[in-house]
Amino acid sequence: MADDYRRSVELERRIFELDNKCASLRTEKPDDDYLQNASSILDKLKTYYRHGGESSSLPKLLQDYTQVVLDITFYEENKLVDQEFPEDTSPFKIQQLLQDLTEPEVLAGRLVQSVLGLELLECLYWRRGALLYMYCHTLHQRKQWIKKNKATFLKCLQEGVRYLMRMLQVRNSVKLNDGVVFHDSATANFLAEGIFSDTHLLTMMYIGEMCFWAVKYEDCSMDTTERKEDRLHFRDIGTQILHKYVLACEGPLQGQGWNTENAKEILSILQ
Repeated sequence: MADDYRRSVELERRIFELDNKCASLRTEKPDDDYLQNASSILDKLKTYYRHGGESSSLPKLLQDYTQVVLDITFYEENKLVDQEFPEDTSPFKIQQLLQDLTEPEVLAGRLVQSVLGLELLECLYWRRGALLYMYCHTLHQRKQWIKKNKATFLKCLQEGVRYLMRMLQVRNSVKLNDGVVFHDSATANFLAEGIFSDTHLLTMMYIGEMCFWAVKYEDCSMDTTERKEDRLHFRDIGTQILHKYVLACEGPLQGQGWNTENAKEILSILQ
């Protein structure tokens, strides 16, 4: 009960902080759908706290709060993408966004999966990983910047791959011998490989690309403060993930618009 009370107090503080932030952002673009949705949810959350709601509603409050975080950060991420990640301000802004997207997990505590649910938890990992993917995709085109900041680039890649791998691990792969009957063998194979949506497939491609960039630039310049055993084996991870991606796209998903040329080219280099 004491933990729930502390969470509720901290959540209330964060909600009113986000309300101020959302109001400020809406002065930039009042008709933005994501900010409008965030504002609507925030109004409900503020009303709840002003009327002294029951702590038993904490899971629902955390879910609504998480949706607000997702909406506001999506707007902010799009601004960064539109501005092509300015070199001077992007590092700080990205860390701020990553922190914001981590906050729901922190507030939910050790019961995060049961409190937030699979979809919201997947989305939090996906958004952090995809943000770092987009940032690294832009940095990858700045060859001179990478020469001077290779360790930073590799650190962003490692962090991004970790988030995306966590996204793929939120749901347990379905074991085909669990007594579950599938009328569609293709669906069964997807679930067995942990592929539950188009976003899961896209995540696999993102991981493959980021692993390729890491292998390309990885050398002794990696931050020496990080223990060697904590580093990801980019070549192995990229190869394994892209194999699954190609098999899915050229198998059951053939003709559905998924391109494998880039994946195959990367595989030819990683293997």
